[in-house]
Amino acid sequence: MADEQQPVFSIQRMYLKDLSLEQPNSPQILLEQQQPQVEINLGMGAESVADGIYEVAVTATVTTKVGDKTLFLVEAKQAGIFEIRNVPDDQLQGIIGIVCPQMVYPYLRAIVSDICTRAGFPPILLTEVNFQAMFEAQQQQRQAQGGNGGSRIITGVN
Repeated sequence: MADEQQPVFSIQRMYLKDLSLEQPNSPQILLEQQQPQVEINLGMGAESVADGIYEVAVTATVTTKVGDKTLFLVEAKQAGIFEIRNVPDDQLQGIIGIVCPQMVYPYLRAIVSDICTRAGFPPILLTEVNFQAMFEAQQQQRQAQGGNGGSRIITGVN
């Protein structure tokens, strides 16, 4: 009976949920000699999929332009399924919002770098992300807006 109350945290699966590469202006844009501008947007989402089972996904959108024309656009979503049980709610939100994305993110970084290289471009190396700071900022924003009792977490970073 005591074992039933022990906290449980385990990775059930890591998987690539979505991947898209677009080169809308090729091959002409590939002849441009200008240095491209790169914009990277990150997002994080989590939801309960069953009792004690959560999906956490981290999304990266990389837009690279030369002037006003898109050189390439990569959108990737890496997800993980985690079993989390017998954890107090205040700790559960931290695990879902900090620990799980930290485990998923390295896979996303590798995928974005690899897809850029396979598309014939230099790899885009996503920088490290402080998911704890993102989570704390989200919590402060939630408190300022009067709280949100839902279990869905969505975060964005530019």
